[in-house]
Amino acid sequence: QVQLVESGGGLVQAGGSLALSCAASGRTFNKYYMGWFRQATGKERDFVAAISWTGVSTYSADSVKGRFTISRDNAKNTVSLQMNSLKPEDTAVYYCAATTGWGNPVRESSYNYWGQGTQVTVSS
Repeated sequence: QVQLVESGGGLVQAGGSLALSCAASGRTFNKYYMGWFRQATGKERDFVAAISWTGVSTYSADSVKGRFTISRDNAKNTVSLQMNSLKPEDTAVYYCAATTGWGNPVRESSYNYWGQGTQVTVSS
């Protein structure tokens, strides 16, 4: 199993930047595909970005392409989400997720493990 702990959320003005981090427990971090999802109040949880075991492959939702960047450091057991040019519609709880499976990385159901989430609020 792996435990995930997100950090880095907060309040930022539109146009600003935030960097989220997710720390994973365990010694097999490089065997997990990692993803970021977000859930706005009253809405379903949506895919944001994902990254493969070695970091060679990344995926991003259309809504964040060109603004958000996912990366990972397998030596430090961390995955990060750099968020630039933030918009009020990016306001949500952001969740880190992990999977050892071979499912579609953009689907919530592909992930086995989830963090507790971190709030990101973008003011206009």
